[in-house]
Amino acid sequence: MKVEIFTLCDAATEYGGKLNILGSFDHLWAKDVPVVHPHCAVAIKIRFARIEEGNHRLRITVGDADGKLVLPALDASVAVRFTADGDETAVANLILNIQQLKLPSFGEYTVDMAVDGRQEGSLPLYLRAIKNPAPESPG
Repeated sequence: MKVEIFTLCDAATEYGGKLNILGSFDHLWAKDVPVVHPHCAVAIKIRFARIEEGNHRLRITVGDADGKLVLPALDASVAVRFTADGDETAVANLILNIQQLKLPSFGEYTVDMAVDGRQEGSLPLYLRAIKNPAPESPG
């Protein structure tokens, strides 16, 4: 198994086996906390070898710097099936939508992915404060 794409983004779709990703990011900016990000998605593309055919479980967690989860774990499953055409690998595209992601404080968060209970990826997510621009000095 090889994770080919694992990203946090504004939106993602799949059409005809193609994974379409809009606005991949790792920073959010805000004036105050807590911040509620209205919508984002985790887009994933995993390539499986023929020997890995079968059902697989995925779990996505978002945690703060202390490891405390900021939303319940997102669980998904994928059924990897091979056709008789002889391909040695198969791809699974997954999109997990996140609504109302609440980040309680400025700092670093992690988006972690486990497949069948094994850690397979980790992304940083930074929530930074917007600094007020310095007032312009008169002429």
